[in-house]
Amino acid sequence: MLAATVMLGEHGRRRAGLGDEFWQYRPAHQGDSARMIDWRRSARSDAHFVREREWQAAQSVTLWVDPAKSMTFTGDKGRAPKGDRAKLLALALAVLLLRGGERVGLAGMASPRAGRTQMLRLAARLAGEEAGAEYGAPETEGMVSHGRAVFLSDFLGDLTAVEAGLARASDRGVKGVLIQILDPAEEEFPFDGRTIFESMGGTVRHETQRAGDLRDRYLARLAERKDRLATLARAVGWHFTTHHTGNPAQSALLWAYAALQGGR
Repeated sequence: MLAATVMLGEHGRRRAGLGDEFWQYRPAHQGDSARMIDWRRSARSDAHFVREREWQAAQSVTLWVDPAKSMTFTGDKGRAPKGDRAKLLALALAVLLLRGGERVGLAGMASPRAGRTQMLRLAARLAGEEAGAEYGAPETEGMVSHGRAVFLSDFLGDLTAVEAGLARASDRGVKGVLIQILDPAEEEFPFDGRTIFESMGGTVRHETQRAGDLRDRYLARLAERKDRLATLARAVGWHFTTHHTGNPAQSALLWAYAALQGGR
């Protein structure tokens, strides 16, 4: 399994807060009470130091995996569809988070909970989900206030829906990550000559005799979309990345895990 290939070592949130595990010493600041001072450490220096403990409160992380028809696309029969990669990343991330003591859920489907049983519940829900609309809109139902969230999608639909979803999450104090999943064909546009472009749901169709003439305009529009997604994410304190189904999933998994645990 993908999660088993990632060696994370001892789980830790690496932030100061309530907990039993020692994290670090830091210089005392104005406003620190006398009981916060570690007098034994301070005796070895001319300065006063505070002994910080690592924050250990469990987080609630809600995953949204786009079920849209657009996610069923693959540019090569030997390559998994975007939706399959999204589900794989979601499940692997859930395994890592649950092992670390976090609570994980699926937006609109399963409330965040901890434990092995929850992992089985998430896997069953994702496996049974059927493709819906042509393009997906982020679901925020079930997100816990001041928790974390992960949106996995190609984000090729109306970006106002993404903006609205991020706004709803931000209103609840939720921080998280956007992972755009694209097939290499969507990134490279390797088409030329007579080509028929049709959406996975069949609602959009375009035929051209000179597909190569569209490449530059397409790539420019795709770059604009990525920039817009990155801007939307930054505006609410989220992170954004693009992952290609032709690349190994480990890098995207580690990126998402680090972003969530950093709490940035």
